Amino acid sequence: MSYRWWSCCRTNTGRRRSINEDAFLNLDNIGLWVVADGMGGHARGDMASRFVVEAFDGLLKPQSMEEFACIVKDRLRQANQRMRNLYSGTGPEQMMGSTVVAFLVYKREWRCIWAGDSRAYLMRNGRLVQITRDHNVAQDMVDRGELRQEEATYHPLANRLTRALGTQNEPGLDEYSSFLRDGDTVLLCSDGLIKEVSNHEVAIILKDSDCEEASQELVDLTLERGARDNVTVAVIRFEATTDFRVRMADDTAVNHNLPGRAVQAGGNPSVAVGYKNQQHHKQIAGLTRW
Repeated sequence: MSYRWWSCCRTNTGRRRSINEDAFLNLDNIGLWVVADGMGGHARGDMASRFVVEAFDGLLKPQSMEEFACIVKDRLRQANQRMRNLYSGTGPEQMMGSTVVAFLVYKREWRCIWAGDSRAYLMRNGRLVQITRDHNVAQDMVDRGELRQEEATYHPLANRLTRALGTQNEPGLDEYSSFLRDGDTVLLCSDGLIKEVSNHEVAIILKDSDCEEASQELVDLTLERGARDNVTVAVIRFEATTDFRVRMADDTAVNHNLPGRAVQAGGNPSVAVGYKNQQHHKQIAGLTRW
């Protein structure tokens, strides 16, 4: 294999919730990591995120990236249908939903597949870049030029999702792919982290810590800030094997124009303005998700 990796995943209920509706999956033996955030206030948000993780039971090592990605998307569609089969109404107690972000690796290639506002970040050469685009109304407003990117995270409409598993017949998955570089670090997280910890702080922690330390520091900092929501993180660090590193060319193609501005770990922190005291809940299709 061209790359080896280390990973660590952690989850915490937080300071204000009684149930942890987040879930994660760490299949580092085949190169797959998943974070899911069940939509509280629905029918069983904790069950919804568990359905996402359980969808990957019995997964075998793939023979190509295309096969890998097809299997992951098919398993997520199965989780979507499982939620729909149980709850397919339109009221808050008749709908089950969960966000998902999945990161998969085959040799040098990686792919990220997601729905909702759980995020994936890439840390490379001291620069943190958001891979995913949030599926929420606030991000749509940013795309239309009605809101600045730095305002979107704490805007009230950031909690109104436009896509999630379980809420439609088709899950509405997005995906993005590229190639690894020696020393890359990837973070997957639920929005419980995003609401409490800035991108600048995330960049510093990922730059200076190994996977176990970084994952613990991110959760601890979230708890210090009040942890109004459940928080889940998965940190994965990649290293090229020695013989491959010598031959490796800079042929990567990461799109640095993805949502969420790039942040230098050594730069000045940018403070997101306003909205931090808004009560945290999620909405989709006009329904509130607490």
